[in-house]
Amino acid sequence: MGGGFPVRRRCKECGWLVALQRRGTRKNGAMAEPENEVAGRFGDRCDDDQLHTKETEVNDSRSGRGRNGHTLAVGAAAALFALGATQVLAAERDEAVARAREAINAFSQRTLAGPGFSFEVRDVVFDAGGAQHVRFARRYQGLRVVGGDLVVHSGRSGAFVNVSQTLSRAPSVDLRPSVAPRDATATASAVHSGYLAAAEPELVVYARVEPARLAWDVALAGERDDGTPSRLHVIVDARAGSVLDTWDEIQTAPAVGSGQSLFDGTVSVNSITTGTGFRLTDSTRGNSSTVDMMNRGFGRGKAFTDADNAWGDGSTSNRQTVAVDAHYGGATTWDYYLDVFGRNGIANDGAGAKSRVHYKRNYANAFWDDGCFCMTYGDGNASILPLVSLDVAGHEMSHGVTSRTAGLIYSGESGGLNEGTSDIFASMVEFYANNPNDPGDYLIGEKLFASGNSFIRSMIKPSADGASADCWYPGVGNLDVHYSSGVANHFYYLLAEGTTGGNPSPTCIASNTRVATGTGTLVGIGRDKAQHIWYRALTVYMTSSSNYASARSATIQAADDLYGAGSPESIAVGAAWNAVNRP
Repeated sequence: MGGGFPVRRRCKECGWLVALQRRGTRKNGAMAEPENEVAGRFGDRCDDDQLHTKETEVNDSRSGRGRNGHTLAVGAAAALFALGATQVLAAERDEAVARAREAINAFSQRTLAGPGFSFEVRDVVFDAGGAQHVRFARRYQGLRVVGGDLVVHSGRSGAFVNVSQTLSRAPSVDLRPSVAPRDATATASAVHSGYLAAAEPELVVYARVEPARLAWDVALAGERDDGTPSRLHVIVDARAGSVLDTWDEIQTAPAVGSGQSLFDGTVSVNSITTGTGFRLTDSTRGNSSTVDMMNRGFGRGKAFTDADNAWGDGSTSNRQTVAVDAHYGGATTWDYYLDVFGRNGIANDGAGAKSRVHYKRNYANAFWDDGCFCMTYGDGNASILPLVSLDVAGHEMSHGVTSRTAGLIYSGESGGLNEGTSDIFASMVEFYANNPNDPGDYLIGEKLFASGNSFIRSMIKPSADGASADCWYPGVGNLDVHYSSGVANHFYYLLAEGTTGGNPSPTCIASNTRVATGTGTLVGIGRDKAQHIWYRALTVYMTSSSNYASARSATIQAADDLYGAGSPESIAVGAAWNAVNRP
C-alpha cells in the first residue's frame, strides 16, 4: 500500500488541531500530492496497511490511547474532542447505511429485494480508501430469513459496486404453518433426547437450500456426551414436519482430550487493583477477565485475586497457573486482531470477553459461547493437558469474530469454514505472539499432549488426524465441521507457505477426497498477505451460508481488493483452491 506522512488540520467540528494521516502515491520515486482520505481519523498516526472502522479510534480516544499505543493529539480537551468525533463518525456510518439501503432498492435484481422484504443492519466496514461495506440481515413479511443475509459494497464516492450473498433467488413461501409450534418442539426433542426446549419456537424462512421453506427454529438446551453445554437450533419444516437442519450455538474446539504459565513460560498479565490486592481483569482490553469455575458446570465463577500480583507457579497444582495461560491467550488474541486488522475486540466494539477456567472435572474440551460472550476451558483428563494453550485461545475467540461478521452457520460447508477460520487465526496468533516456549506452527493443540508428539489438527496435511479432509469433494459438507474444516486449513497453508515440492503438503488430484496424493508445486505468498486476504473475505464478502465455492470467490475478490485484479496474490489464491480441488 502507499506510504503516508502525518499532517495537522483543524477539526471543523471541535476546533482542535488534530493529527491526520495523509495518503499519497509515488510517481517516479517521489511522493505525489496525496488525497486527504482520512479526515476525521483522530490519532497521532494512522497505519496505511490496515483496514479499520472509525469506531475503533473513537474508543481509543476515550481512553487516551491510540492504536498501537499512540497518544492522541487532543491535549486537555480529550473528553470534548471525543464527543465531537463520535458525532461525526456516527453521521458517516448513518450515511453509509442510508446509501446501502437505497442501493438495495435501486438494484433489486441484484440484491433480490422487493415487496415484503426488510433489512436490518448488522455491521459496517470502512476501507482505508473510502469504500464501504454494509452487512444486513433479511426479513420476509417480518420473518427472519435464515441464509438471507447480504453485504452491500459501495465505492469511495458512495456509488453501488456489488453485493455478496448466498441466495440465488428471492425466497417466496406460503406463510401459513401446517405444523404447530408444540409439534415442532416435539419433533426436535425426539431427535435429540435429553434436551429441553430453551425458548418458544420461532417461525422463520429457511433459505439455505432451494426452494426456500417456512420453518420453525426450535431452540433446545442440553449437554453433550463430554460435558460441553449445548444449545441446538433445530430447523423443522413448518408444513411437512421434517427436520431440515441442525447446528449448535456453542462452538467448540474438537473434543480430545505476569505469571508463570503452564505452556508459555513467564508472561506478563494485566490486572486491576482492589482494596486488598489484585484481580485478574484487564482494563486495557475492554475489562477482559478470567474466573475460576471451581470445577462446576454452572454459575458465574469466582474472580481470581492475588496479594502481590505474581500469578501461578507453572504447575497444575496451583489453580492460578492455567488462569495465566487463559488470560495471556485472550490478551494476545486481542492484540493480534487490533495490531494486524485494526479490530478493537472480538465484536469490534472495545468490549472484552470473559475466560472461564477449571470447568467441570475431567472435561477435555474448550468452547466459545456467544450467549455469555465467553471462552471456557476444561482441565483435561489422563490423556490431555488443560486446554488453555495459546492456539486454543485464538481458536475460541475467533469463533466470536466469525459470529459478529459473516456469522457462518455451524453445519455443512459453512460450518467447516467456521471451524477453519478459527484454526487459521489460531495459527496466526501463535506466529504473532513469537513466544519461544510455543513457536508459531500450523498444528492445532500440539502443546496439549504430555508426549509432545501429537496434535488435534494439522493444516499442513489435515488427513493426518485420521478424520479430516485434505480435499474438497461433493460430500465434504456431510462431515463433522471439525473435519470438513480441513479443506480451508489445507487451502490456507498452501496459499501462505506453498507445497515445498509436494513435501510436506501434498496437493489434491481429481480422485482424492480425504487424503491428498498429488505432487503439484505451489509457491506461497507469505502469512501476512494470506491472513489479510482471509480476514477481508470473512468480514466483507462471506455470508452465513457461504460454502467452499463462495469462499473461493470471496478470497479472490479480497485479493483483488488488496493487491489488484489479476495480481500474483490473486492468481495464487485461485491456484491454492485448485490444489484442494475447489475450482
